[in-house]
Amino acid sequence: MAGLRLIVGLGNPGAEHARTRHNAGFRFVDTLADRLGERWGLESKLFGETTKVVIAGQPVWLLKPATYMNLSGKSVMAALRYWKIAPEEALLAHDELDLATGTARLKFDGGHGGQNGLRDTMQLLGHGKFHRLRIGIGHPGHKDKVTPWVLGKPGKDDEILIGRAIDDAIDVLPIAVAGDFNEAMKRLHTPK
Repeated sequence: MAGLRLIVGLGNPGAEHARTRHNAGFRFVDTLADRLGERWGLESKLFGETTKVVIAGQPVWLLKPATYMNLSGKSVMAALRYWKIAPEEALLAHDELDLATGTARLKFDGGHGGQNGLRDTMQLLGHGKFHRLRIGIGHPGHKDKVTPWVLGKPGKDDEILIGRAIDDAIDVLPIAVAGDFNEAMKRLHTPK
């Protein structure tokens, strides 16, 4: 299988959304760019911020859509077209209510599970054949509490757990970039 050429962090722009649970995808690509010493630049034609990194010897574009979460697909589609990247060479990192806080899971294809960034991207693509990095933020227990939970900032313990999930995902990223998703999944999904 082809490796990864684009990693998109899903989130909402603006200081008021920074560090919210919903911005776990932004936090993932920010952490990655930070570690590799790369800076973000605004790319208006792609409706987002971009930077290029090298992972496992391969050049990989990172993207943070500057649209709101529910319009993320516009930025994702623009990047795929502009850089001539196939959807299956893309990884979308996003918050995941259905996973315990501190859990990270890789997945290919499937539904959007109510995640608006995925929903919009799939609507524009016409399918869901791309990779996802699901970063667990836990569930507040009742559907009426989901919106404030997702848009809220995690407490100190959850903040640490989300950071740990991101670290775990970054550890297996070179394997995924190289195209061995099964091995990356096995390592990420096996409890340490």
